[in-house]
Amino acid sequence: MIARIIFFLIGFGFSIIGFIFIISYLNLITIGYSFKEYVQFISRSFECLIGPIGLLIIALAIFLPGGKKNELHI
Repeated sequence: MIARIIFFLIGFGFSIIGFIFIISYLNLITIGYSFKEYVQFISRSFECLIGPIGLLIIALAIFLPGGKKNELHI
């Protein structure tokens, strides 16, 4: 149970960091980048890929069954 909470918090932190970078890079559109170039840029930068990785960790922490048989599942 504690491991699931820790993985959830790690995933939450990763997703916050990643999506802050994605939002901050929206300023590239104002200096002349097209939306296609913006998407290509954020898909290649590691700090932006941390956001979807964090969401994946959150989903795994919530929906994967635990090791105990008597644990309540959603």
